[in-house]
Amino acid sequence: MHRRAFLAGGTTLSVGVLAGCIGPSVSKSDYDIGMVSNGFVPQEPVEGEDMATHQLTAGDTVTWANTGSRNHTVTAYGSGLPEGASYFASGGFDTEPDARRAWQDNVEGGGNISPGATYEVTLTVPGEYYYFCIPHEGAGMRGKLVVDD
Repeated sequence: MHRRAFLAGGTTLSVGVLAGCIGPSVSKSDYDIGMVSNGFVPQEPVEGEDMATHQLTAGDTVTWANTGSRNHTVTAYGSGLPEGASYFASGGFDTEPDARRAWQDNVEGGGNISPGATYEVTLTVPGEYYYFCIPHEGAGMRGKLVVDD
């Protein structure tokens, strides 16, 4: 089931990663989206979206926290960013092909977010940002951030 959540107020949106296994402890208040059954699932769901969606304001920082026992990535789709937005990927890669290649070849950790680790990005350009987990993309682990002015 895909869900949508709206977060009102604050300047930090935190996103958590749950791999469906018991792993390092990250308090529920430390994140707002978990990864369950290889999909992004908001803690405050709203029905009707075709993928897990969070809405935030330009300048907000998004934090993903891996609370599971498997590695994950946060990788922007190169074609899924607003015009003028900076590319982002865990591991600091400059493009989607670079991130995919690094994960496949395990270059510089491949962009993996290890259990108990976090990844953050600040989004300043309004629009829709589409992202995914490289090893679990085929299983539907994708999400969308909607950034308003």
